[in-house]
Amino acid sequence: MDHYIIGDVHGEYSTLMRLIEKLSSDAKLIFVGDLVDRGSQSAEVVRFVRENSHACVMGNHEEMMTAYGSSFALFVEQDEPINTHNSWYANGGIATLKSYGLIELEEGKPVASAHAKKRLATFKDDIRWMRSLPLYIELDISHPSGKLVVISHAPIATVWGMRYSDAMYKTFAEMALWNRREPDEDAPIFNIFGHTVTPFGAEVQPHFVNVDTGCYMARNGYGMLSAYCVETGEVVSEKR
Repeated sequence: MDHYIIGDVHGEYSTLMRLIEKLSSDAKLIFVGDLVDRGSQSAEVVRFVRENSHACVMGNHEEMMTAYGSSFALFVEQDEPINTHNSWYANGGIATLKSYGLIELEEGKPVASAHAKKRLATFKDDIRWMRSLPLYIELDISHPSGKLVVISHAPIATVWGMRYSDAMYKTFAEMALWNRREPDEDAPIFNIFGHTVTPFGAEVQPHFVNVDTGCYMARNGYGMLSAYCVETGEVVSEKR
């Protein structure tokens, strides 16, 4: 069974399904987070990952959804106007709420849909699931470099030693979700991650792989969803 690490999907469910069709039926799928936001089918992506028990690490967009999505639920439950002045809404959260059928746009402004209260249960359950996602996954697979294979959302190889430190864990967690610095060549792990979009396909280096190929983007050189096979080094991509 080969392990395929799939880059940031960002709500592009149809593209994900076409990509998976290219993989072997017994492929072990692991997602680098950022399942949601920007694309129009975030709810469908989360449902697919959950129903099939695929492994996934937390991304910064899951972190934002758990924080601001919980506030949104309170606005709806208490019949209060939706406060859209936060970083999640500005970075694709509106598209995610639409995919759950929770909002409509009136004169360009989001308001709770007529059926929002009835549809909150699924949304809140997905938020609970996201809170349980790990920051990283270690694979029991030998890599040609001899290094431990670790999947995370953002690069963590340079801070790998912080993961068990009480004093430094907050910094480690922030780096796992938001860091954009590439791992050093002498890093202790072989790190596979996404978060920072790389053009013209996944970036495969001797000591790391970046699988975020900008699935949601329309610019030249981007607009692809990619998967990296740990065992073979193969990269499989599908255009949005």
